[in-house]
This record gives sequence, structure tokens and C-alpha cells, in this order.
Amino acid sequence: MSVVVPSDDAGVPRAQAGPNPQHLLATLLGEYLDSSEADLPSVAVVAMLGEFGISESSARAALSRLTKRGLIAVRGPGRPPVYHLTPQAIARHRSRMDHFLSFGARPPRWTGDWVTVSFSIPQSGQAPRHAVRRTLGSLGFARLYDSVWIRPGSDSGPVTRALHDILDDVEGGRWSVMHTRFDEEAGPHGPAAAYDLAGLAAAYEAFIAQYADLRMAVRDGEIDATRALVVRTSVMDSWRKFPDIDPDLPGHLLPAPWPRQVARDLMLEIHSALGALAEARLIQVATPYWPDAASWITHFRASENFLSVPAGGKG
Repeated sequence: MSVVVPSDDAGVPRAQAGPNPQHLLATLLGEYLDSSEADLPSVAVVAMLGEFGISESSARAALSRLTKRGLIAVRGPGRPPVYHLTPQAIARHRSRMDHFLSFGARPPRWTGDWVTVSFSIPQSGQAPRHAVRRTLGSLGFARLYDSVWIRPGSDSGPVTRALHDILDDVEGGRWSVMHTRFDEEAGPHGPAAAYDLAGLAAAYEAFIAQYADLRMAVRDGEIDATRALVVRTSVMDSWRKFPDIDPDLPGHLLPAPWPRQVARDLMLEIHSALGALAEARLIQVATPYWPDAASWITHFRASENFLSVPAGGKG
């Protein structure tokens, strides 16, 4: 399994190297808004993204694309346009925020169960073969052998439905979904061989190296509100890929030392410490274009059970 970033979920743009206005805007909306009643002027969004060096044209393109993806909707026919988060987007944002903040908090409950998929498609079936591989990757499967894919756990419903959709009409296509256990789970021929754990560990180490100095600056009280908004959002934007690329294998299948906990602790410390400052800066930036900004903008923090809660109770 190579360490790549899949789409967060339906409607959320894929993470890419370098600034990505769509991805950044999705992170901002998920981090600082919690109500579909808030009227969000386009000019305020342009100003928010301007804090991150995003041009006006790129900001408006991001708004347009997120509207097409269903994350936001236009409120009425007015000009300039006013946007709002859809109730479905609010629910999705909260679910994703819970996922980001709770990921890695507790070791997975391990039963030894794996879902295994094996398939055979005629040589002429290049398109369905690619479709199967893309779908398996998006569902968290990794390729153990050429046409044998695995994922930890026992929930086979989504992959069974997906394979029916893709292959039922493919002549000569065959596939099986199985529940399996490995006789030598931790051995060299076990399931961990399907994953690029060295690459994943390197990604965690890079995250730690990228933000270690920032944590010290936070501890020393050196981060003002302007910088807090940018770096807090950057930290979450960087962290949010890990729940998607980390298969969350049990400890006995991971190399030691495994750097995820160090990375997670660093993320949570920065994210928690800078929340109020980042919220204040976002309100300051948005208010000239959105007078009600202070009534709607909030920030999320991790609760004691690692679920996200809006810090100010707004919305």
C-alpha cells in the first residue's frame, strides 16, 4: 500500500501537494462553522482565504467547485452571492472532525479478522479492472498479491455491493469476498506485507519535524492571532490525511517505535492551544464583509472522549 491521500469523502476534494484552495476552504468551513443558518458572503470567503495567500480568482473558483460538490449552497439570487453550509455538509463536517480528532486515541479492538477480496477479469477488461482497484483503495483495501486485496475488520457489506455494481455485467469477470484469518499474522508472509509501513512512518516523522518548532513557539507564547489562524489550520490540513492513509493495524503488526502517538500528541497540543486565537483572527478578517461573523464563527476542540465540540456553543 503506497502512502497516497484518497478523497476525504463524497464531495470533499482530494488533498494535493502545495496549496489547494478547495481543500483549504473545506478545512476552514469544517473547523470554524457549525450552522447551516449562517449567511456567508462570497467576499468574506475571499478575505478568509486571502490570509493563506490564496488569490481572489482561486478563492472564487474554490467556492464554485465546493458548491458543485454539495458542500455549500447559494442562498437566494442576490449579488454578490451569499453561501451557506448545507445540513448534510454540517453533519459530514462534524463526523469528519470527530474522526480526525479521535483517530489514534485508542488501539483498535482486534479480533484477527480480515476481509479479503479476490477477483479475475479478462485481459480485455482494462476499464473494470481499474475501476475495481480504485474502489478497493477508496474502501481501505491494500493489495496483498496481484488480485488479492485485504483490509482489517469484518464488515464486507460495502465492498460486496461495490463489486456487484462494477462486475456483474462484465463477461468472464469473477470475484469472491471472504472473511479470513492468517496462520502467521505477524510473520514475513502475513498481512503487514501489503502495506508500506515504512512510508507511513516516514510521513508521520515528516509531520513531527514540520511542526516541532511550532509547538515550542506555542509553549513559549510566541504565536499571535494572525499566525494562529494560518498555522492551526495548516496543522489540521496536514493531519487530516492520516486517518485515510493509516490502516490502523494492531500494535503487533507495526514496527517499533511507531511514531503516530507522538504526531497525534503534537497535533492536539497545537490545535487546542491556538483555537481561541484562530477564531478571533477569522472574525477580525471576516467582519468588514460579514457584520454577523462573530455570531457564527466558532472553533472546534477535542473533548475528553476525543469527539469534537464547538468551543463557544455558537450556531
